[in-house]
Amino acid sequence: MEIVEFGGWKRNAKLVCNDVEMIVTLEVGPRVIYYGFTGGPNEFVVHEKDLGHTGGDDFHSYGGHRLWIAPEEHLRTLRPDNDAVEYKEEDGSHVFTSPNDEFHMQKEIRIKADTAGDRFILDHRIYNNGAYPVELAVWAPTQCAGGSVLFPQAPFESHDGRLLPTRPIVMWGYTKIHDPRWTWGDRVVRLRHDTGLGPQKVGTMVEQGYAACANNGHVFLKRFPVVAGGNYPDFGCNFETFTRFDMIEIESLGPMVTVPIGEYAEHRESWYLIRDQEIPDGDDACAGWLDGLAALRPL
Repeated sequence: MEIVEFGGWKRNAKLVCNDVEMIVTLEVGPRVIYYGFTGGPNEFVVHEKDLGHTGGDDFHSYGGHRLWIAPEEHLRTLRPDNDAVEYKEEDGSHVFTSPNDEFHMQKEIRIKADTAGDRFILDHRIYNNGAYPVELAVWAPTQCAGGSVLFPQAPFESHDGRLLPTRPIVMWGYTKIHDPRWTWGDRVVRLRHDTGLGPQKVGTMVEQGYAACANNGHVFLKRFPVVAGGNYPDFGCNFETFTRFDMIEIESLGPMVTVPIGEYAEHRESWYLIRDQEIPDGDDACAGWLDGLAALRPL
């Protein structure tokens, strides 16, 4: 770990895994504010108006990857992360922990560089340091700098073979299925970023446990666990994607759990960054390509 300056903050932790680097803020957060190939562009968006800011009670977006509480609501989810984090190394992981907030919740991201697997492993924890158990889901949204988010559909099954539904699509009040940024394939769904258009979002259950953001020839692949029978938030979503004019998000979620006093909820992601990739035309070709990338890169 190396302490570096980035985005107006003097103290940030730079972590390296082979030819991929990430920068994690120490003066606010925890947030991964940079992720990319060594010497290459940032795969994540940063919001210039917020960079270098510390302290205060107003929420600042900052950009990058963060840790939130689901279901989304203003007080608990949009709690500002403007304070310095505690850093330590433990069991081969770099651990970034926020102070207790006014709800006695504490957020922590534990990051391990797995050089043999060519990936970063991120364990997201939300601690309950209050006086009573709390129900929540761990939510891990990442703001990317552009491109297209892709996620797989459940496999096709004939009407005779299966009568129950397998492809839930959850819509928000501003969701528009006919929005030109969507491509709804039988096997893969794509959401394209457009700087000229406003908010758009859907959620779903991705039983394959992966999704990707493709931008400028690179693919950011997220792997995440799927808890069989888990009570997931937002009508059963373990994956959501959101975009607006300045970014596109790739988000995974854990199931709803009751966190006892003094305990924590945890949710893992594995991150892979893959060079020299182009999204194939056609749904079947795209699905085969995406499945192939994921098959070689486990959680």
